[in-house]
Amino acid sequence: MHSLSIAEVGLELVKKLFRIGVVAPASPISKALAANVNELASSLYGPEALTLDFHPQCFLSAGHFAGTDAERSGAFIEMANDPDIDAIWFARGGYGSGRLLGDILQRLEPAALTKTYLGYSDMGALLSGLKTRGAPSLAHGPMPGDLARPGGEAAVSRALKWLIERDPQSVETSFSDKPCAAFNLITFSQIVGTPWQCDLTDHVLMLEEVSEYLYRVDRSLFHVTSNENVRRVKGIAMGRISDVPENDRPFGESAEEIFRRCCERAGLAFLGTADIGHDENNKVVPFGAPLTS
Repeated sequence: MHSLSIAEVGLELVKKLFRIGVVAPASPISKALAANVNELASSLYGPEALTLDFHPQCFLSAGHFAGTDAERSGAFIEMANDPDIDAIWFARGGYGSGRLLGDILQRLEPAALTKTYLGYSDMGALLSGLKTRGAPSLAHGPMPGDLARPGGEAAVSRALKWLIERDPQSVETSFSDKPCAAFNLITFSQIVGTPWQCDLTDHVLMLEEVSEYLYRVDRSLFHVTSNENVRRVKGIAMGRISDVPENDRPFGESAEEIFRRCCERAGLAFLGTADIGHDENNKVVPFGAPLTS
């Protein structure tokens, strides 16, 4: 795939305004953060080339969530089924997207399956569910909420450049000759064994985690690698396992040792590390077909 320069993309986008819809299927973001993301997007591409539409639902609050389940589902369906929107960018993670799967997947119209969807963390539940419905353009990668991180401007810019240009420098290319998929470990473990577990046969499966005890990493990875369908992957790569809290006693293995042991027990190849994680350096991982130049 030919990668256009920003200047070339600008010329292309004048012919067709690129429109990104932002929804928050889990936790909310602030209006101030949305304004800052819009400012950054405008500085990169200009309003004549890019429209970034934050659904008002992104700013709702219902306990932990960005609105009720019905409000979050409704916003997702409204933007996903809109034929004038080119891509759906999830606002941030948290928790809650999996609660919507049974509702939204049965309400998707043909236009929803032509879009690109980008997010990570809790959004992995939606990415997996969308893949079961045949959505062809899915990716694990930075979200608007990452702008609040130190150095988050680089992460958000990376996501925009991938969404609009398919910029290869935004992508995790360690396994670019193979189909790939990436998830947060705990989120993926909760989808495994449900109707929304996607087929990852012959994929490189990348898994990352944040703020979990190592025994929980072990527990979740044991569950994932025990699944018959997961065992059809090409192998597993470990993203960053970051901000691990200290337990009352040492676990006795590092994160990498846990990954190696679980892979070996399951008869899976451990493929080393992947450049993904809950941080400003998180790279984009397009699902499916390998990256080509």
